[in-house]
Amino acid sequence: MRGVVTVCCLSFLLGLVAVVESDEDYTEDEEMILSLILQDDTQPEAESRPSAQFYRCTKDAWRMPGQYIVVMRNGTHVNQVDRTARRLRAKAAKRGYLIEILQTYSGAFHGFLVKMSSDVLHMAVKLPHVEYIEEDSSIFAQSIPWNLQRILQNKHEPGKYSPPNDGAKVGVYLLDTSVQETHREIEDRVMVTDFNSVPEEDGVRVHRQASQCDSHGTHIAGVVSGRDSGVARGASVNSVRVLNCQGKGTVSGALAGLEYIQSSLMSQPIRPVILLLPFVGGFSRTLNAACRTMVESGAVLIAAAGNYNDDACLYSPASEPEVITVGAVNFADQPLSTGKTGTNVGRCVDVFAPGDDIISASSDCSTCFTTKSGTSQAAAHVAGVAAVLLNLSPNSSSAELLQQLLYHSVKQVINPESLPQDHRLTTPNIVVALPDPTSTLTGEDLLCRSVWSERSGASGFATAVARCRQGEEMLSCSSFSHNGARAGERLEVSDGQKECVAVNGNGGQGVFAVARCCTGHKAQCQMIESPERGADAECPPNHQLTGCSSSSSSGDVSDSDRPLHGSRRACPAKRGVTSYASCCHTSSLECHLKEHDPTGLSEQVEVSCEDSWTLTGCQALSRGSVTHGAFALGNNCVVRTSGGNKGAAAIATCCRHRPSDQPRDH
Repeated sequence: MRGVVTVCCLSFLLGLVAVVESDEDYTEDEEMILSLILQDDTQPEAESRPSAQFYRCTKDAWRMPGQYIVVMRNGTHVNQVDRTARRLRAKAAKRGYLIEILQTYSGAFHGFLVKMSSDVLHMAVKLPHVEYIEEDSSIFAQSIPWNLQRILQNKHEPGKYSPPNDGAKVGVYLLDTSVQETHREIEDRVMVTDFNSVPEEDGVRVHRQASQCDSHGTHIAGVVSGRDSGVARGASVNSVRVLNCQGKGTVSGALAGLEYIQSSLMSQPIRPVILLLPFVGGFSRTLNAACRTMVESGAVLIAAAGNYNDDACLYSPASEPEVITVGAVNFADQPLSTGKTGTNVGRCVDVFAPGDDIISASSDCSTCFTTKSGTSQAAAHVAGVAAVLLNLSPNSSSAELLQQLLYHSVKQVINPESLPQDHRLTTPNIVVALPDPTSTLTGEDLLCRSVWSERSGASGFATAVARCRQGEEMLSCSSFSHNGARAGERLEVSDGQKECVAVNGNGGQGVFAVARCCTGHKAQCQMIESPERGADAECPPNHQLTGCSSSSSSGDVSDSDRPLHGSRRACPAKRGVTSYASCCHTSSLECHLKEHDPTGLSEQVEVSCEDSWTLTGCQALSRGSVTHGAFALGNNCVVRTSGGNKGAAAIATCCRHRPSDQPRDH
């Protein structure tokens, strides 16, 4: 092949000779080039000189072979730089090599940048006036990328990415495209499994270059555990290929991937383990059920919400309640939107994370980086933060881990106006963050979150149902209606699982059920229903009241009276109303009420639990206005009203585990 190249180049150069010979005014440089071309290889050069030094980067992964900086000796005239470059081109061409001068330098030093084969180096170092030659190499910005800075939330050492740990105890299975495991970011951190279940690429002219086939998976793996771009830089990643070179897969292929992982975990158990699912498909009962089974076996599943500017509940695995579903935000902590695409939202999203212009490994070369955007990148951030948290508390269940993620996250930073009207209430206003280095939070702490149902139908007494995850306890149930027409809510048990059931009222446009789901309660909890309408629902002795609910048989707005937290712990009921009490028994649990009753009319009333106390229940107490309902927003109890002139009060039930040094109240 080289011989062919040599013949071609010599043919070109002989043509050049012919052209030059026909021009009587050719330059001195051209004379030099011609003399070199026509020079007999058997004759030594007129001047014998020592070779210049050659240097290259001490970091092998950062080297750029084939690209060289030629540095001239001090005092060399700028014209000599160009002449030397021409001389090198002629020498290389004579031996069948083509080179390309990419840049010349005449400021801080004199020289040029050349792209050429390493086989030409021995000629380059013997050129006159050359001081030394240095192989080009990569350099990297040392500031923290915005996405890593964002999840630090200024809780750590300024200007340095310093998570509490590197997640080294955690294994991650990545279901994605193939991965370029030799990339410097993830080398020795990613193990490519032998699993491969992908469909044929669409079209007849698909180029299956490795750089294309590895693109998405390599980038995601870098976000999880990359040396410079990763969140949990010690976590090990196992690549399971379920997407083809176009980033497309099948539900059946994803199911086979989950089955492969389950089999692998049975033969070689890994604990804790995270399954990262950076893809979405249409709603699939089968895929959701398979994900649920993996969670039951002890794995944590984290999935992308999807990039369709749509309701995440319409897609799988994002719609599965046992999966931690992640939406994407941009640099300003606002929902990611890029033209016609953007993050999915809604009640099936659990948390948001950075997903816009994320820097990570590129499959174009082993040292290349690129930026990508989407909920896949956001899910990878949450997988990294989850690895850090599981490294601190390896026995945490998936439900406990989600509560920890929400506890450490940043609240109320997303502008609600940026969300679709139908999803503003149900979409969590939460962006993931790493834990504070001084945090002592564990899976045993009392933590709660709100779970919204979909909106019920508009017919009379239509219902909506909210449920907690496996491992969570429902400590209260409330309801909300946009126009205030609701008949309250009730607690039920179906197939051994508690349900929060909201009832649409007369003239209602649909109602939401809002369950307060908690972990770390360390208690035996039960639901107590009033023995008859208008009677109190009272907790048994030695039980704490964590929340009250009520429903009306008439279809009118139903709000109970103020809960009793004295010697009797009970939920009072008005005439024609049934009350429900959530009661928990444990020696360490203590609860109290906190109320905010503003003077005059206020369309929204809030009350918050104190630090170290957790909001377990939230209810409204009308003073004459229509209450649209009550719901928990973080550790705040929110009540919305309309009409009348007296407004309403917000009543929060706040609970905690009694500190060990504090005596028990009698």
